[in-house]
Amino acid sequence: METSPQDGVAVSARRVPGTQSFVQVMSKCWRQPSWTLLEILWRWAYGIPVLFILWYEGTRILKAVPLNTKALESMSLVDTMGAAKTLDGAMRLLLPPVLDVAKWLAPLLIVAWVVVSSLGRTAVLRRVDPRLHARPGTFMALQAVRVIALLGSFAAWFAGMQWASRLTIAAPIAAGNEPNLVGYFSLVIVGTLGIFSLWAIVSWGLSMAPLMAMLRNLGAGGSFRAAFGLGPLRSKLMEINLVMGIVKIILIALATVFSSTPLPFQAVATPAFLAWWWAAVSVVYFVASDFFHVARLVAYLELWRASERSSAE
Repeated sequence: METSPQDGVAVSARRVPGTQSFVQVMSKCWRQPSWTLLEILWRWAYGIPVLFILWYEGTRILKAVPLNTKALESMSLVDTMGAAKTLDGAMRLLLPPVLDVAKWLAPLLIVAWVVVSSLGRTAVLRRVDPRLHARPGTFMALQAVRVIALLGSFAAWFAGMQWASRLTIAAPIAAGNEPNLVGYFSLVIVGTLGIFSLWAIVSWGLSMAPLMAMLRNLGAGGSFRAAFGLGPLRSKLMEINLVMGIVKIILIALATVFSSTPLPFQAVATPAFLAWWWAAVSVVYFVASDFFHVARLVAYLELWRASERSSAE
């Protein structure tokens, strides 16, 4: 009975280390800074113009909306009812113009992201391994599916946040009681970490499919079938993806800690210093995040190559 290459991968995957070699992968990426620089180049080529567009539209909306900025600045957690009413009033004013802009801007940014990320990621992968096939059209189709799934996770997160606000804020206010802000933020943190971790666990196939297209020169359908049919290799890919999710959480926590470091010294720290400090922390966070994005791709590729070598033995 003949065995397919897929069967060979399934058998050999049991002998291929998962995250055990991830440190070596990061070391390899560190020794090849051009990989990360190329990732930064395409991501920032998209991100910087988007930031300027969002800044322009946000400034225009704030100028057009009669927002009571003094009330927002004077909010205090001591007066939870007053803070809730102030935020509610601000959201009622801002939400309609924000939604009007989002109706045309969001689809445009999503399409631009699919195109730019597909071309950029193809360039990075081809730089890592020139043997890979360039499949930009297939990459765009697979990336579009991944973006739709990611938007679905955001929709689930937003629905959860609405439920938390109804439970801890709207319901107590309707009953004439104080809103439970501590309970609300606790649910927000737990729900956000839960959705984030779940996405890290289940999204490995969406990240692996474009790589399979370039490895095997496949179309979109074939890439998905190949990505989700890797047998025991799937658990190792899931393991890597989960580790990367944890790394992202750590990066966010570190960025939050470093962003709040100057706050105890506000008496001597100028607003300009704080702005530059927060900008520097943001840049370091995004550079580190881009590095680990590359490390995950290289780890997927190394795992696949190792499984191929094992199956050939």
